[in-house]
Amino acid sequence: MSTKLDNAPATANADFLAEVSEWIEAFDELVVAEGAEPAADLLTALKQRAAEAGVAATGELTTPYRNTIPAHDEVPYPGDRNQERRVEALIRWNAMAMVHGQNKKDAGIGGHLSTYSSLCTLLEVGFNHFFKGKTTGADGSQQPGDFIYFQGHASPGVYARAFLEGRLSEQHLKNFRHELRDTPGLSSYPHPWLMPEFWNFPTVSMGIGPLNAIYQARFMRYLENRSLIQKTDRKIWAYLGDGETDEVDSLGAIGLATREKLDNLIFVVNCNLQRLDGPVRGNKRIIDELEGVFRGAGWNVIKVVWGADWDALFAKDYKGLLLKRMEECVDGDFQAYKAKGGAYLRQHFFGKYPELLEMVADLTDEQLARLHRGGHDPAKIFNAYKRAVEYTGGPTVILAKTVKGYGLGSTEARNASHQEKKLTDESLAAFVKRFEIPVSEETAHNAGLYHPGQDAPEIQYLQARRKELGGYLPVREVPELSFKAPELDFFKEWMGGSKGREVSTTMGFVSMLRLLLKEPNFGKYVVPIVPDEGRTFGLESVIKQVGIYACEGQKYTPHDSDMLLSYREEKDGQILEEGITEAGSMASFTAAGTAYSNYGIPSIPFYMYYSMFGFQRIGDMAWAFADSRGKGFLMGGTAGRTTMLGEGLQHQDGHSHVLASTVPTCLCYDPAYTFEMAVIIQDGLKRMYEKMENVFYYITMYNEDYVQPEAPANLDVNGILKGLYLFKPAENATVQLFGSGTILNEVLKAQQILADEYKVQANVWSVPSYIELRRDALAVERWNRLHPSENEKKPYLLEALGDAQGPVIAASDYMKVMPDALAPWLGQRLVTLGTDGFGRSDNREHLRAHFEVSAKDIVAATLSKLVREGKVKAKAAVKAFADLGIDTEKKDAARA
Repeated sequence: MSTKLDNAPATANADFLAEVSEWIEAFDELVVAEGAEPAADLLTALKQRAAEAGVAATGELTTPYRNTIPAHDEVPYPGDRNQERRVEALIRWNAMAMVHGQNKKDAGIGGHLSTYSSLCTLLEVGFNHFFKGKTTGADGSQQPGDFIYFQGHASPGVYARAFLEGRLSEQHLKNFRHELRDTPGLSSYPHPWLMPEFWNFPTVSMGIGPLNAIYQARFMRYLENRSLIQKTDRKIWAYLGDGETDEVDSLGAIGLATREKLDNLIFVVNCNLQRLDGPVRGNKRIIDELEGVFRGAGWNVIKVVWGADWDALFAKDYKGLLLKRMEECVDGDFQAYKAKGGAYLRQHFFGKYPELLEMVADLTDEQLARLHRGGHDPAKIFNAYKRAVEYTGGPTVILAKTVKGYGLGSTEARNASHQEKKLTDESLAAFVKRFEIPVSEETAHNAGLYHPGQDAPEIQYLQARRKELGGYLPVREVPELSFKAPELDFFKEWMGGSKGREVSTTMGFVSMLRLLLKEPNFGKYVVPIVPDEGRTFGLESVIKQVGIYACEGQKYTPHDSDMLLSYREEKDGQILEEGITEAGSMASFTAAGTAYSNYGIPSIPFYMYYSMFGFQRIGDMAWAFADSRGKGFLMGGTAGRTTMLGEGLQHQDGHSHVLASTVPTCLCYDPAYTFEMAVIIQDGLKRMYEKMENVFYYITMYNEDYVQPEAPANLDVNGILKGLYLFKPAENATVQLFGSGTILNEVLKAQQILADEYKVQANVWSVPSYIELRRDALAVERWNRLHPSENEKKPYLLEALGDAQGPVIAASDYMKVMPDALAPWLGQRLVTLGTDGFGRSDNREHLRAHFEVSAKDIVAATLSKLVREGKVKAKAAVKAFADLGIDTEKKDAARA
């Protein structure tokens, strides 16, 4: 089909082209006279006008493959380039020497050379000119500085800088990845658990650094908008690799940063074009891809592709051939150009067009090989950072092109560079020569560390820059907090039971949460977090009470505004309603749970979610939360595999406690009643915020309504917290029944059936935590093993049971492995019932029969065990099975 223009006479085409040329000339004059922003505003206005006129305008998400900031718009570099070059060279050497030397004397100890070598200049410009430490506010108060989420594999470079600063000793660096010796060592990656005064954020597990950075930036705004901290211009910098963006978590929440207008957030993507095994995008360009993704999500995108030595070539490129040639190449080509040297670059890149060959005729092959990528040019980086920190209204991403293994000789830009731990003698010598490291040949051969002394000019410069910017980074501090946990009497409403009403433990928790939010001393620090399930958990009253946080407030009138419990969003709202994202909610939980250190605020997060979708989806982030020394309450709602009736396989949880138990600092509880839950929450507030213990809590809550009993008069608080206490004793009991969560009610029914129908007396024990019981028993067992000359100690489990006789029948709404964990101490006494296998859609009665955790199944298991012990005749048990309706030949639910 021909267009009108195609059919027009040649003179008309010429006239049209001339008119277009005049428009372009006028636009160029506007750019020169007014600058980029007014020009951009004009384009926006024209696009809007085109839309109004019904003219479809194409929207390009990528820009030409060159720097976003043209050379003529750059400001001069403010630092002493010579001193900064010396500092950078020394850091590079010590980072390399630390890893190389360690692998030379301890083969296979690991460490990474090439990530930091590509990232070094990007970090150094930040350390020298942008990363703010503590500052003093106008009122004399100390204001915290920037947060930096470091690329985890680059940790050797951060250690090497701290060595020059005098924060780490030579002994530290010589014991990199040696943390179990008599001398101080350094952890492999950023680990606050292992280095609690140094690292802030664990980042090396790909994707969680960027995700946590986004929600950290949002949480900072949350605290500011709620007037819990002062508003500042501090920034959150997140450094990530281009290969890391393949991990869904890296990019999955970038839309949130735009919606929340997080201009306190800056991503720096280290685009060295390589991941562990090869090119990130061998057949395309990762920078183009990321530019489109971020620009499409509304981010301010700044590309730093080429260094200043390319500027002269671009200035000569009147025909646009240089840019055209760059657009023709893919990342696999760029990797080869860098890896194979100047002659190869001349032939295969510039050689395609004679004009380009002529353009570089006066440059040697060595000069061509040294043409810099933008991420190694301090001036280009400085201008990008400057523009990023000055940008308002949204987040910024800087896409910086670098070389993986930069400066590492034969390793540079090659596929194997990520795995390099050592250099050859020739590469070491080349490194020393290239970066002018003043070390002897022997020191170079042995990769010895080098420090010029604190009086050296370059070290004085380094120290002065950090002093001016407010101090060293990274640094982690825990200010002294004045926090007093409420006494147990604070929860007296729930200690008294539900007075005959049927109430779920979920609703019991919601009412506790409402009271905690009203508490005058710390209520404002309570942070309810929920992933779009607030109404599922009955949070309408809490939403009405404190509102949902929204950075712009509520710009609409909700349809239910005339109702008592209407939906309410506020700029200072207290609830973080995260939408359908467990990962994002966990990132908010992490930001809130570490606020005591990062902001000096004892925020108390309560993150409520479907227990099935908690640890199962975010196990890696839960581990990092523990590494971060996080505090708070994970509240697993709609818990258990048989209480979530109707939903079926994908929603029914029988294993979250098993997953939670793998995290060392996570205290796991499965309370049956609200008074147990109250005891546990009070304990958590005391341990985490008053005593400042580095633990957090996982508490399951059920959606099944039943009468909540009053706490026993002689309530065994210690037993609840330790994980076991006698709930309902029987006279002359010969059987011990264990139950947790809602299945405790089935255990109580079984106790009654055993007594009434079979004359078997059984004690009923509540087991709020099989996991805490096991941890205690293991600790006692270890003590006994290490102290053979001392009297043996008893684990709490055996102390609590005392002389209680007979088999132990343990049932829960979770997998059998939970009570099975007590087998080393209960031996043949123990019979476990649980919910192994996939869930089903049905009601609770049928689900419990299917998984064999109903009262009748508990009775059957008890009688069967008594037969094996010779206390009940087999014939009587068989008849009982028939009377109870037990199908002895049905398929095992664990395999169904």
